[in-house]
Amino acid sequence: MGYIYADNAATTKMSRHAAEVMLGVIENNYANPSSLHSPGQLAAVQLAESRQAIAEILNCEPREIIFTGGGSEADNQALISAAAIGQRKGKKHIISTKFEHHAVLHTLQKLEKQGFEVTYLDVHENGIVRPEDVKAAIRPDTVLVSVMYANNEIGTIQPIRAIGAICREQGVLFHTDAVQAVGHLPIDVQADNIDMLSLSAHKFHGPKGVGALYARKGVALTSLIEGGAQERGKRAGTEDLPAIAGMAAALQDAVREMDANTAKVSALRDRLIEGLSAIPHSTLTGDREHRLPGCASFCFEGIEGESLLLLLDQKGIGASSGSACTSGSLDPSHVLLAIGLPHEVAHGSLRLTLSPENTPEEMEHIIQAVTDVVAYLRSISPVWNDLQKGIKNYVIQ
Repeated sequence: MGYIYADNAATTKMSRHAAEVMLGVIENNYANPSSLHSPGQLAAVQLAESRQAIAEILNCEPREIIFTGGGSEADNQALISAAAIGQRKGKKHIISTKFEHHAVLHTLQKLEKQGFEVTYLDVHENGIVRPEDVKAAIRPDTVLVSVMYANNEIGTIQPIRAIGAICREQGVLFHTDAVQAVGHLPIDVQADNIDMLSLSAHKFHGPKGVGALYARKGVALTSLIEGGAQERGKRAGTEDLPAIAGMAAALQDAVREMDANTAKVSALRDRLIEGLSAIPHSTLTGDREHRLPGCASFCFEGIEGESLLLLLDQKGIGASSGSACTSGSLDPSHVLLAIGLPHEVAHGSLRLTLSPENTPEEMEHIIQAVTDVVAYLRSISPVWNDLQKGIKNYVIQ
């Protein structure tokens, strides 16, 4: 059996179709979309077609799609734009959650230094935000609520439509970081009452370094990059047409095949959850039902997640202990701490995220490998020794 890639939440393999579309643009449609000559206008047509394709999938107008360099940029622009709107209206209160991606959390910390007040909602042990908590936190000076569509570490899907309805009723802007959800879950920005949404191509088998921000008509965006008049003056710089076309193609494929992919990947995920749950003193993190189709996230007491990942890699399995953006940190995941897990348990985390290319045979191999590695790490762990001797009490029963 070859190497098993089970880290698709970090990034996906680009699809052959997306790569072919990109190569075709690189070779045949390389002109600047802002140029007035014929090749430039052909490039402008392809740019418009890509924008139209993404807008149709999200159920919005093409002019409401701004192309960005990825999900992090889209998150930054959404939050900074909302803050600027609030500043003009004298509203400087923002609501978010404790387990957002750092692209959101770090931007909020920056805004706090500029005088904004941020309420960080609890997400409770099942990893789901309660709409009633959002409603209770809204104040007369609240300008924005930002809640991710699905969590990037534990995979829990949030009640976005209900939260969006509350925000719309209260006249508060609503942003969702949908980087992990777009291409994997059906999304309708109108029905979901979303004012701004962030997405990134490399999470649904598109290229890296390109994403988009949906901003509802009437939401005034603040430019992060000054220069030319591209993207209606909201994102200067010549558009990366090959990447944008590849993103549109990948998203169209993902949506077209979503039902079949969801059925296949969910079955693989469920087998992983069943097999890994048999390991003593292990726990699935996040809600069992309301989670992304391909995400199985666990904590194993008495081990270090970093050692687990390195030994799994030696066995030909690529996994993660959480967000790839923070995997170099020795600190426990802020997501796992947010759902109430203590530091010593949060350190022993494992995130397995699947794609339609994975197979049932690979799941059996992963289950056996994780079982063996956890047993080995516990055999050399002084913490596990103390737990077994009763010197310390188990946290995970």
